[in-house]
Amino acid sequence: MAESVTGLPGVAEAGRNGPAGRQPHLDVLLSGTVFLDIIFTGLSRPPTAGTEVWASGLGSSPGGVANLAVALSRLRLRTGLAAAFGEDVYGDFCWEVLAHQEGVDLSHSRRFYGWHSPVTVSLSLDRDRSMVTHGHPAPVGADDLLRPPPLTRACFVHVDLHNDKWVWRSKEQGALLFADVGWDPTEQWEPSRLRELRGYDVFLPNAVEATRYTRKEDVRSAAAVLAEIVPVVVVTRGSAGAYALDSRTGEEVDVPGLNVNALDPTGAGDVFGAGFVLGTLAGWPLADRVHFANLCAALSVQHFGGSLSAPGWCDIAAWWRHMGRREGESLKRYAFLDELLPRHGCATVRRASATIGLRGMP
Repeated sequence: MAESVTGLPGVAEAGRNGPAGRQPHLDVLLSGTVFLDIIFTGLSRPPTAGTEVWASGLGSSPGGVANLAVALSRLRLRTGLAAAFGEDVYGDFCWEVLAHQEGVDLSHSRRFYGWHSPVTVSLSLDRDRSMVTHGHPAPVGADDLLRPPPLTRACFVHVDLHNDKWVWRSKEQGALLFADVGWDPTEQWEPSRLRELRGYDVFLPNAVEATRYTRKEDVRSAAAVLAEIVPVVVVTRGSAGAYALDSRTGEEVDVPGLNVNALDPTGAGDVFGAGFVLGTLAGWPLADRVHFANLCAALSVQHFGGSLSAPGWCDIAAWWRHMGRREGESLKRYAFLDELLPRHGCATVRRASATIGLRGMP
């Protein structure tokens, strides 16, 4: 399991204790679906009917909720995941990477014979991606896997799962609730769904989700509507950065994107969310949280896939050593990293490979 975030400078103690002063076993608890992601990059054009397109790059990694789990664990947050895994080669690979390579706590996850692992193929093109997915509903839900949920400082939940009892049990035990929302396949973007957000502490939609659900034309107006429901709203804008609003303090932050050589944006929103969770649990100012999350997402798009593209502390330190010497008002906003980054050595992280068959597990 990952070392706790309490090993980092400036971490707040607020919310550290659960009921009757008990220490939470986890920093963040997740549930959801783990996919095997197969990512194609370097496409000259999208495929059309009756044609074949070759890609110059290929990567494989655990995906879905695994994107967030790995990103959190690489930031040294004690991360637990409740999910179903198939008893197939894909399931073996995803379990091995998460549990043994990345240190994610899978004690509340289970393997199921006869249920095959869901698969997503991601096509990265023009700084965006399209996906094709196949899978079946999991044999059990999160409430069956988390009976009862362990003590945790925070939960990160997809709002489609808002009826799960474990979420509200965790909130009763003192956990902060972070939420995101997925693409609406009907493209109706029904505003009534926003009621599902009541009771959450932080909401992190992307710009399309925020504007379409609120029927607003710009991110700021959309965030203002959402902040009437959830205290802290952070709207991600891809390569253009992010906008955040805290309705309790009136504080707002507009962070521009970072200029990086983007390879694959798959999972960047999840990596952003992990960075924001860490900053929140550490008690950082809103501006620092958004800048840190923005940096984590920017570093992730330089690698294949969503989960194994997530940066570790070595990646963050290397970026700041290189960029921190440069002049520029936008870079000055990252000066808080001076007090945050490890003073000594740190472990490098593994990246996605083209096939799962050649991976050597420790």
